[in-house]
Amino acid sequence: MHGASAYARVGVESAAMQASPHKLITMLFDGAQASIRAARLHMLAGNIEEKGKATSKAMDIVSSGLAAALDVETGGEVAENLMRLYDYVSNLLLQANRENDDAKFEQAGMLLETIGSGWREAGGQGGKPA
Repeated sequence: MHGASAYARVGVESAAMQASPHKLITMLFDGAQASIRAARLHMLAGNIEEKGKATSKAMDIVSSGLAAALDVETGGEVAENLMRLYDYVSNLLLQANRENDDAKFEQAGMLLETIGSGWREAGGQGGKPA
């Protein structure tokens, strides 16, 4: 199993090294969504430890990936609003994990999906992080 996960990690790292800045943000959205889905599945299965790990990973992607990529000076109000939204999503994930609240996991995932779809659409128009 360790060999397969190492191979997958190298594949992701290779894709990230070759990706454009826009694609990297898209990969972060995808990773956060995958982690939220995993957290929800672990919650339903009663696997508290793995739920916590998946939730932490999603929160890390949101705060250390998506929020950290924002350029508030260039992006102005849009970037500030996104920063607040990412903070809200992180708080939702924290509450969802603590309270075993599937609706909060779902809400966090839907918010990220909405932002992510807008980001994907902007990609075809030369968009860059706010």
